Amino acid sequence: MIACTRMYDVTPTVAGLWRELITRISAQAGHPLEVVDYPAPAPLDELWNRADLGAVFMCGWPFRKRSPGPQIVAAPVPVDRDCSGPSYCTDMVVDAASPYHRLEDTFGGRIAWTDAGSQSGFNAPRRMLLKFSRDGAPLYRESLGPLVTPRASLRSVLEGKADIAPLDSYFHALLRRHEPETAQRLRIVARTEPTPIPLLIASREIDPKIVEALGRAFENAAADPVLRPLLEDLCLSGFARIPDPERYGITEEWDREALAAGYPVPS
Repeated sequence: MIACTRMYDVTPTVAGLWRELITRISAQAGHPLEVVDYPAPAPLDELWNRADLGAVFMCGWPFRKRSPGPQIVAAPVPVDRDCSGPSYCTDMVVDAASPYHRLEDTFGGRIAWTDAGSQSGFNAPRRMLLKFSRDGAPLYRESLGPLVTPRASLRSVLEGKADIAPLDSYFHALLRRHEPETAQRLRIVARTEPTPIPLLIASREIDPKIVEALGRAFENAAADPVLRPLLEDLCLSGFARIPDPERYGITEEWDREALAAGYPVPS
């Protein structure tokens, strides 16, 4: 079985922290996982289709769309005053040197987005913008996407290709801790409502007893003094079990609202 943290491998240091954490937790569960690299732009759908997934990050929106869906192992709980439990937001960021201080200041400019299947990089910012749009009319003169990754999204702002872009708030927290020189060049002008965070999933083919053991081990990580420093470096208070997949239904609700309003992309 494999593990993959591609979605939150913000820097090589962060990727190493994930590797150590998952190696230790899976060993404690009695089911060691092989942590594999799967760098962008390799398509995540191909990774998620594998039959040997033991703990792989998956965005909640594609998780919700799959039927039957993969098995839930656990979800991270970020240290974030605006979110409680296994939740996250989208930070709408601009260049800190720009004149923009409110979301509305960027209207008429250029917006970037990551992928049409992303909750944080597409669906959530689209819903936030929908309340400003009249009859689905664009708010920006140019909509740039798909850029695929949060890193590419923030780069579009820093390189002057876009005036504003969405950034997964947990990715942003890791960036502030491990690459502050880049984070300091960004300013948040708006933040979406919190939604359920991407979760660690296992393939349907994996024995549910193994998934249960892995889930318990992740849930117990916060109580382990050996693992606590790793969690702190990963900006986490721990992991939570997700007993009800229906909590991810909000992703589809937001999609339906936007499409019904004639606002198909953040624009």
